[in-house]
Amino acid sequence: MINRKRLTDEFSRLAAFDSESYHEKETAGYLFEKLRSLGLEVTTDDAGKLIGSGPEGAGNIYGFLKGNSEGESLLFSAHMDTVSPGKGKKPVFHEDGTVTSDGTTVLGADDITGIAAILELLQVIQEDGLSHPDIEVVFFVAEEPYGRGSSVFDYSKIRSKTAYVLDLDGPVGAIANRAPTILQFRAEVTGKSAHAGFEPEKGISAIAALSKAVSELKLGRIDEETTANVGTIGGGTGKNIVPGSAYAEGEVRSLSDEKAWGLAEKIGKIFTKAAEEQGAKVAFTAKEMVHAYSVEEDAPVIKRYAKAMEGLGFGKPRIITTFGGSDNNNLSLHGISGIVVANAMNHVHTTQEYFSVDELEKSTEILLKLL
Repeated sequence: MINRKRLTDEFSRLAAFDSESYHEKETAGYLFEKLRSLGLEVTTDDAGKLIGSGPEGAGNIYGFLKGNSEGESLLFSAHMDTVSPGKGKKPVFHEDGTVTSDGTTVLGADDITGIAAILELLQVIQEDGLSHPDIEVVFFVAEEPYGRGSSVFDYSKIRSKTAYVLDLDGPVGAIANRAPTILQFRAEVTGKSAHAGFEPEKGISAIAALSKAVSELKLGRIDEETTANVGTIGGGTGKNIVPGSAYAEGEVRSLSDEKAWGLAEKIGKIFTKAAEEQGAKVAFTAKEMVHAYSVEEDAPVIKRYAKAMEGLGFGKPRIITTFGGSDNNNLSLHGISGIVVANAMNHVHTTQEYFSVDELEKSTEILLKLL
């Protein structure tokens, strides 16, 4: 039932849009009209304005297709934005069935393969007159910067209790049922500037205080559920000036929300103590970017996916934990039981990104079987 050529043509059409985060206008316009042509009731929102995207931004796209049979309503989701470099993408189709970029940009399989699979699902349903329950589709903007688009979506629209989010790297058949809370932190240290040659005694080095704190942090993998990192450091105004200010930025990830906040608090205390010992001051802030979720392995959303795979002869799903955030973190916050499913993309966020047409077709087959 799946039209392989139509599926890959749709991918190419979507890849032609320059749709880096906060620049999804063309993609959103196309998808709005595409869903309408497939018989869905379609709306968009003001997400672009709410998150400050600017003139090239767009709103989230929501579509509803009334069912023609009984059954639980299902939600399918993917995101419209890509990471950079994502301008001027040129998919290269190889004889072995793999698709890559030309090496100068990402391919955009993250998350165009997800969108293409959902569109083909809807196309087959309409073309072949298949019976199906109510179907909801949401294409979110600005997923890559910590799910910004889905964080401002109006979830009162959603009728489905379960969701399948197509946004997982690796072989089709993998599903993620756990993902972390991600916190970003910033430590701003204030010392006292002075000339480093004539009167260094009058200065308090913010960089020295900052360095001492960072050296005392435990970074990397803290335990099997938690990681921490300092990613950027800056400060000072000149080589001959005792630096009066400096900053460090980083993040904490943990499958336990309590652990994430507990570690952030500990990091803040280390910065404060190191600064005070040097006679400096520190302002430490931590902000939650996404909230952890966990879905039990016997939950209906997983059992349904497993049944679909086994019904197609694909074996059992491979249930994994991911340390990446996705729109599913925000769906979960609003009481929707969702999992993130592999949708044929590999080596995402790199110019070596690729997918297999066979895998993309397999991903779409599973979506059809879910209905």
